[in-house]
Amino acid sequence: MPVEAPAFVELRYFSSVTYVSMHSATAIARVLLWLFIASCSTSTSQLDFSDWLEAFAVEAREQGISKSTLDASLANVERIPLVIELDRRQPKEPGDFCGYLSAHLTGTRIERGRSLLKEHRDLLSRVSSQYGVPARFVVALWGLETNFGDHQGEYSTIDVLATLAYDERRGPLFRKQLLAALRIVDEGHRSPANLKGSWAGAMGQVQLMPTTFLDHAVDYDGDGRKDIWSSLPDAFASAASYLKSAGWHAGQTWGREVRLPALLSDDQRALGRKRSLTDWRRAGVVRIDGGALPRSSMRGKIVLPSEKLPDAFLVYSNFEAILRWNRSTFFAISVGALADEISRAASLRACRS
Repeated sequence: MPVEAPAFVELRYFSSVTYVSMHSATAIARVLLWLFIASCSTSTSQLDFSDWLEAFAVEAREQGISKSTLDASLANVERIPLVIELDRRQPKEPGDFCGYLSAHLTGTRIERGRSLLKEHRDLLSRVSSQYGVPARFVVALWGLETNFGDHQGEYSTIDVLATLAYDERRGPLFRKQLLAALRIVDEGHRSPANLKGSWAGAMGQVQLMPTTFLDHAVDYDGDGRKDIWSSLPDAFASAASYLKSAGWHAGQTWGREVRLPALLSDDQRALGRKRSLTDWRRAGVVRIDGGALPRSSMRGKIVLPSEKLPDAFLVYSNFEAILRWNRSTFFAISVGALADEISRAASLRACRS
């Protein structure tokens, strides 16, 4: 529902001076109540949304967000019930690995990824050289997150994050995201009206959450704004910047499909233990085509995406970096597989036998 722009108060604690910009005792009492509510972990169900939002605005002002940004961003915020419904419905991990691969690694997406890799080769090469992340992985993330920018989301990010911050299930987490979104506006990267993204608050060509944006987004085109919505240089560099910070090892790939010996297939503890490629070779693990693994000290572990399928993947440290982007084994395998398909480094055989 529409909310009037809140009045603000600045209180300097542990000081003999208190600055108040209110005109009545009633207003002062309301603001003190809002500050108390904002600083406590009491249930949000005790407040209606408009009162909660007013309390949050006072807290945001105390955190350094300008009054002009708060006026522009929060004046007409609306709670979106559908966002709560979608949040409740979201599974931790889809159950059908083959169905997931089929939906995400389509022939159309692979061919378009190859075309865009070629089209933006110079830009992607510069980004790859600076951050150590191969261009094919940036393109794969771009393709899987938004279908190469086609589906960035049309939800108001402020409305979405306010809705989720007010909700009891993960309120504190999204309260931080909402503050970060306001800071993005405050720093001049995006106007409130154009700050849009998914129903979960992720934004732009590569779907960064606001806190991730503040920590890792890059103004790669040098125009003074970090524009991951319409600037491909900014979007590509921001994705690579995040992967580098997540522990990406330059010169290494993500993993490979493998076949396991029968005795090893059921030993989950052994599969999850990192070993050198030479050790996995000795244990009887072979390439998907039956060839021998290379003799190498590079370490990896075995991932089985589905207990019902024989498909297995020997994954390395860069797989863990992709998981830090999105904590989904299905997603991380899809990123690696799409990157390989785009560059024609390999063709995924999982679910095709």
